Amino acid sequence: MSGKNFQGLKEQAEGAAKDAANTLGQATQDAVSQITDASQKAIDKASKTARDGVEKATGQAAEAMSGFGKKCGFKK
Repeated sequence: MSGKNFQGLKEQAEGAAKDAANTLGQATQDAVSQITDASQKAIDKASKTARDGVEKATGQAAEAMSGFGKKCGFKK
């Protein structure tokens, strides 16, 4: 094998390695983006569930206090 042919093969191999590295890098970035999006959606859902729970508990507490006030004669 001549030096010229070897140099051409070396350049092809280097190009293929760079392409593979770029493809891997892009795939990794895509995966990170998907994980980030999924995590944000999960956080948003958990926050909404917590807010809804607090609102429900607050409403129930207000109703209970109103009922308690009526029983004690504070409210009519």
